[in-house]
Amino acid sequence: MTIIIVTVSILVITATVWILNWILPLKICPICAGVSGTWLWILTGLYFGLLENESWRIVAALAMGGSVVGIAYQLEKKLSAGKSLFLWKTLFIPAGFIGAYGVLAEQWAAFLTVLIFLVLISFVFLTQGKERNSGNRTVSELEKKMKNCC
Repeated sequence: MTIIIVTVSILVITATVWILNWILPLKICPICAGVSGTWLWILTGLYFGLLENESWRIVAALAMGGSVVGIAYQLEKKLSAGKSLFLWKTLFIPAGFIGAYGVLAEQWAAFLTVLIFLVLISFVFLTQGKERNSGNRTVSELEKKMKNCC
């Protein structure tokens, strides 16, 4: 029954955010909001003792793992030119899983250590964006020239 409740929660939150995206100027990924919103309310229920069945912790872990992978892929789009996508995923995703475990197991030192590590590697991989931006500028300039050509 737990997985049915979680699935319905993900779908309801996803649909709500999808509708809100038509109204609000800020666009949010609906499925990302559905998954993360669901594991957030599950964690809240676990911490306040409202959800005590171990199956809640399992589905929260599944959803948190999905969020870690989703964040890695969203940030991957912003990586600086010349940075290794393979190395990025190899560092970010396992560390994110450890961080998610730290939250679920209430091991706050582990969570904070991983959080600091993730911020540091994100800084390393996402900085020096000038190279990438200049490349994007060149592409957009070429696109404009091609449109104006004929």
